[in-house]
Amino acid sequence: MKQYFTGFFAAFFLSASAFLFMGAQNKNLEDIMVNSIMILIPGGTFSMGGRGEQANADEFPSHTVKVDSFFMDAHEVSNRQFNSFVKNTGYITVAERKIEWEKMKRDLPPGTHRPADDILQPGSVVFKSTDGPVTLSDETQWWAWTIGANWKQPEGPSSSIKDRMDHPVVHVSWDDAVAYAQWAGKRLPTEAEWEWAARGGLDNPIYPWGNVPPVRSAGKANFWQGQFPYENTVKDGFYGTAPVMSYIPNGYGLYDMAGNVWEWCSDLYHYESYLIDAKNEVCNNPTGPATSLDPNEPHMPKRVMRGGSFLCNDSYCSGYRVSRRMRSSQDTGLNHTGFRCVKTAM
Repeated sequence: MKQYFTGFFAAFFLSASAFLFMGAQNKNLEDIMVNSIMILIPGGTFSMGGRGEQANADEFPSHTVKVDSFFMDAHEVSNRQFNSFVKNTGYITVAERKIEWEKMKRDLPPGTHRPADDILQPGSVVFKSTDGPVTLSDETQWWAWTIGANWKQPEGPSSSIKDRMDHPVVHVSWDDAVAYAQWAGKRLPTEAEWEWAARGGLDNPIYPWGNVPPVRSAGKANFWQGQFPYENTVKDGFYGTAPVMSYIPNGYGLYDMAGNVWEWCSDLYHYESYLIDAKNEVCNNPTGPATSLDPNEPHMPKRVMRGGSFLCNDSYCSGYRVSRRMRSSQDTGLNHTGFRCVKTAM
């Protein structure tokens, strides 16, 4: 959380205790919700990376990747599941912790001034729709640092997850996601595992459901319909997050591999990592680069996120494409960021 906070200063001032392993057939939705069923994803070889005019530079070049079989959570970790983790461990998320300025400033450009004490308070970054069209290159127009925002209070102190226990947990940093995964006896997926799973057994699809564009794919995913970031027609039924499993699963039986919330992967982000991987004839079970580099914020190490969110729109990020990459610093959490876990198949 704090790291996105630091990004703002840079811009403004310079369960699960049991596992039920099963394949993609014969899944009972209630069991998935209660017991965090994991789906067996068969191993395979594929061409990882982007294609088409929507693909970003960091999605190229496509390169051959092989992944072994693994188990993946059928859905994103829910508030109910994360609450069980917190109750059992007493864990405090990054967004709830006291901000340590001396630690924070190490990830800021040199010379960044210390904000006032009334701003340096625990919180997170929350989406705020604008009053009309804005320049999409300036994200600070629709993101607002909100004191008191965290996984229990997604929009700030006046909000609650009381009626959203089956929605994906949000405002979780990469560090928070790793802590949960370790408690549950799992881990975060590698970027390669995530993309392979998102394809659902299809041959080089653009989206988890195939190649039909989202605007013509009713009931496929939770994303922003209308004009981002000021007009959402809510044709998918939800303005913000949707309960996990609200939309159809992909071919492997995985829900919300597009839209709803961005999902943390284990990999460090490097904008040229695919160029490095492409030098190999086949990349076997890649785990990401050894170092992180985002040329837009070279001082700030980042981790990969995948899958898009309820805020994705073709005019802005098209994050629901299976090859789309996003990055954020590992102690950042926002109200469109969550995760799911995997487990190595023995």
